Amino acid sequence: MRILVTGGAGYIGSHACVSLLQAGHEVTVIDNLCNSSSAALSRVQQLSGKPLKFVKGDVRNPGDLDEAFSGGVDAVMHFAALKAVGESCENPLLYFENNISGTISLLRAMDRAGVSVLVFSSSATVYGSPDRTPVNEEAPLRTTNPYGRSKLVMENLIQDWCSANKRISAVLLRYFNPVGAHPSGLIGEDPRGEPANLMPYIAQVAAGQRSHLKVFGSDYPTTDGTGVRDYIHVVDLAEAHVAALAVAASASGSVAYNLGVGRGYSVLEVVEEFKRVTGREVPLEIVARRPGDVAELVADPSKAREDRKFAWKATRGLAEMCADVWRWQCQHPRGFLD
Repeated sequence: MRILVTGGAGYIGSHACVSLLQAGHEVTVIDNLCNSSSAALSRVQQLSGKPLKFVKGDVRNPGDLDEAFSGGVDAVMHFAALKAVGESCENPLLYFENNISGTISLLRAMDRAGVSVLVFSSSATVYGSPDRTPVNEEAPLRTTNPYGRSKLVMENLIQDWCSANKRISAVLLRYFNPVGAHPSGLIGEDPRGEPANLMPYIAQVAAGQRSHLKVFGSDYPTTDGTGVRDYIHVVDLAEAHVAALAVAASASGSVAYNLGVGRGYSVLEVVEEFKRVTGREVPLEIVARRPGDVAELVADPSKAREDRKFAWKATRGLAEMCADVWRWQCQHPRGFLD
């Protein structure tokens, strides 16, 4: 298939591009590079041994999208979005304008191009602070921060778009906490400025680039007081997107799947595993809770595993996630600048 990947130069998008190319698909990427680097796409081609087409553009710009669709597209993977919870609390309008407006613009472009298959990068933040965990796809949808709210609105837009046209199909992938890097060490998470996510922050502290890890809150109702999350290897996540293409292409309407391991780790447990795997120290400081965070969020991923069309499950554990992050950090201490 000919796949258009929005935000394909980003962390998850670049790993998905590798998996798509290795699976034999043709890939076009559109990305405005606001939080990513074109160097990632060069390495994607190096890893896969196959070319891709790149359009530097913004999904909010109809002209940029029409250029991306011009070579022919069979399906779209939509990653393009801002994704930092803390930043979304400080600047919610930026998140609504970028994430929601960008999605509306993309769906209109798909209509113009006659493309009816979509795989959407959603988030477990649509569950907010759940009543119980693990969380399945039938849990109430509610959010605790503007980032999560933007993802939920994006889901609703896509579902309504599918309902209005029976030939359209969308798979909504609600993933939990992506971590890790490609095992080659060539691509990985490359945050600009202070990392908003736990694992790259730990890696930068272990490498001596930062003095200590800030742990946001130690008074949550969890085993050690720190937040608990379901961490999923980014390569497992990329492979799930490829599998989701077959689901989206086989039926009309929209369907949502959780992507996670089904096992939660606290912040302190992740730190200890990283130290064990790498042999590096990770000094830390407990600070106040971060606005918008929840105590515990763990997936029930059984729907993705048991659906015969999808038949996906995560296979990589926390030790492998830590090892791959550390390899990426050591080989590329300045990210894609190296």
